[in-house]
Amino acid sequence: MNKLMEWLKNDFSPKMTKINNNVWIITLKDSVMQLLPFILLGSVFCLLTIPGAAYEIKNYPNFWVPFGWTMGMLSLLIAFLIPFNLMEKKKLRKQRLIAGCTGLITFLIVVSPQVIKDGTIGFSHSSLGAGGMFVAIIAAVFTGYIMGLFGKFSFFKEYSVIPDFVRSWFDSMLPIGIVLVTAWIVVDIVHVDIYNIILNIFMPLANVIETPWGFILIMFIYCFLYSMGISSWVLTPVTKPIFLAAITANATMGAHNLVTSETIFSAYLWIGGIGCTFPLVIMHVVSKSSKLKALGRASLVPSIFNINEPMVFGSIAWNPIMMLPMWINGIILPAIVWIGTKVIAFAPIPKVIFDMWYVPFPISTWVTTGTISGILLMLICATVSTLIWYPFFKTYEKQEVDKEAVQTH
Repeated sequence: MNKLMEWLKNDFSPKMTKINNNVWIITLKDSVMQLLPFILLGSVFCLLTIPGAAYEIKNYPNFWVPFGWTMGMLSLLIAFLIPFNLMEKKKLRKQRLIAGCTGLITFLIVVSPQVIKDGTIGFSHSSLGAGGMFVAIIAAVFTGYIMGLFGKFSFFKEYSVIPDFVRSWFDSMLPIGIVLVTAWIVVDIVHVDIYNIILNIFMPLANVIETPWGFILIMFIYCFLYSMGISSWVLTPVTKPIFLAAITANATMGAHNLVTSETIFSAYLWIGGIGCTFPLVIMHVVSKSSKLKALGRASLVPSIFNINEPMVFGSIAWNPIMMLPMWINGIILPAIVWIGTKVIAFAPIPKVIFDMWYVPFPISTWVTTGTISGILLMLICATVSTLIWYPFFKTYEKQEVDKEAVQTH
């Protein structure tokens, strides 16, 4: 452990800090962090839906509506924030609002064909929320790049008598035109379905998902995307049909499919949310850093119900020191579950259809497995995850404590 801590402190951390200071990384991280109030509020609305669903209360308020107007708008907001913040970081402040608006429009151009195809009414399409995060980031990065190239371009001479605001209008038209016309040509003229291209990248996983390597791969991709602020909900159109068919076969035909929503979100793996972040939340709660302790306390109740967006977006996303242990969890924990259920049959494979991911562990483990051995396997995963998170968290905590000490003085 000491050697690992020394390596993290003297080798890994300095290199990751250098990467972390890259203007693009800073922009992406800051943009995601600015969404945290919406994520926290969305988590509250999500928690408020649980009593009505669990106890089937009549006339219970539909909190999924305000949830949709917070968490359901994340991609829309990130499409604006990334170009806006990039202009800020590059000291092109005059272009920041124009860049943000252009990113927003570019994203809407890209997702419009899918929205029209699905016939979704209003603003409830999944692409506008976490499901379109990856598309939004691509659209926003492209917009920011083009706007940055023309950041100092002007049709007018430096000492032109034309007022600055008029010059700004005309100078912005060229990069805006390039971005929007490019998106228009690619999406509407050439008919490149960017939204579904991203989904199709993951389609081959369906053929290998019920193998040990496929199980580990899909769980790693969940953690890898999430560590970059890209919600794993983007995978839902690919994974949900597979998971549902697998658990239905288990329940009705006596099959032994391990890779189901019940295994992943209810029985064994993601305690506190994707990446098994509940141990990390506890570490934050008792942290020596005021910032991390506050984040931990804010994340504790949502995490009990496996809602970990506050923790992920507040401490992990685009933070290289904390991204790596999330990736490791995405490899090690699925391997443990596979061995504990498929190889030595220590714990059972879930056969109960229980797609209620927000039920706390170990209650959900008991419901889906009904065995003490199932709970023991879940505790093994929690223990291993704690050991994985701990050294990386202590390195991150030291950095935050040092920053707070400097600010105090």
